[in-house]
Amino acid sequence: MSNKLATLLFGVLVGMAPLNGHAAKTQPRTPPFSEASEVRAFILDMHEQHGFDVAHLTRQFASIHSNATVLRAIRPPAVPELQRSWQRYRVRFVNERRTSNGTRFWQENQAELARAEAIYGVPQEIIVAIIGVETEYGRNMGSFSVLEALATLAFDYPPRAPFFRSELEQFLLLARENGVSPLEIKGSYAGAIGIPQFMPSSQRKYAVDFDGDDRIDLRQSNTDAIGSVARFLNMHGWQAKAPIALPARVEGDPTALIAAGIKPAAPLQELAKQGVFAAGNSEGLAERPAALIDLVTPNQPTEYWVGFDNFYVITRYNRSSFYAMSVFQLAEALREAHGMRNE
Repeated sequence: MSNKLATLLFGVLVGMAPLNGHAAKTQPRTPPFSEASEVRAFILDMHEQHGFDVAHLTRQFASIHSNATVLRAIRPPAVPELQRSWQRYRVRFVNERRTSNGTRFWQENQAELARAEAIYGVPQEIIVAIIGVETEYGRNMGSFSVLEALATLAFDYPPRAPFFRSELEQFLLLARENGVSPLEIKGSYAGAIGIPQFMPSSQRKYAVDFDGDDRIDLRQSNTDAIGSVARFLNMHGWQAKAPIALPARVEGDPTALIAAGIKPAAPLQELAKQGVFAAGNSEGLAERPAALIDLVTPNQPTEYWVGFDNFYVITRYNRSSFYAMSVFQLAEALREAHGMRNE
């Protein structure tokens, strides 16, 4: 399709949208997305690649606008010292409320969690902890229009526009596959959906119909959410019955080891030669690859851990060592509380 023809087509389609010149005071600050040339090109691409109806998709984009709240939420904090504080981060997720609610969730979904562990090798407490950190067991799944959030980030947030444009494409495909209007789906400010907060691409690739009803429903089915979290971790390399992390003591300057990243590369015995000593039960782990994890809190000593392959797998869900450690520590608290409850 030529650029001239595309321009004419969109001019006709946008002209079909109802206009209300008497409601100026209630109009949004920004024009609808359907008026942006980038969005028009995206719609044409969705038509040409995936067969979407141009007029229908244009009307959907005509009903959404750039969301300033989404843009504020996605940007890093302006004050540097607020960017990283392990203790401030930890208390949000590893606390009595999430442990208590998580123990209840575990009890209510015991059979499904046991089945997921048997199939995928992921411990039940890790599955529960991820769901607990993400949405507090389905209580807080987000109230943003996923279509509007993803469009905002795809077209008005240049630092990650390619990623979110891809997720917008995957979201529209996902909605069509499930027979749901994309305008009806709510989620996080970043476009994550449902009980486990899967991004659209992850849902299409990793989610599973774990309750056997011939549909994948991550918004209402705890069972589908449980199976999907376990499958996600399994497909990213989770090792059954393998360690996750151990606290560590550091002697000397750890700068080079921290700069090496959180992907395990050096055997634990090699880290010891560089001044990193694992605490706790490290028997039989000397040759297992590990990485140094630094958990920084302003004006406090840095907390060090060694993370193994399974710790790294958790960061594939959310690429943050703070996130992975919160999942791990909440899982440990849940395992202890669940065990005490069953005694």
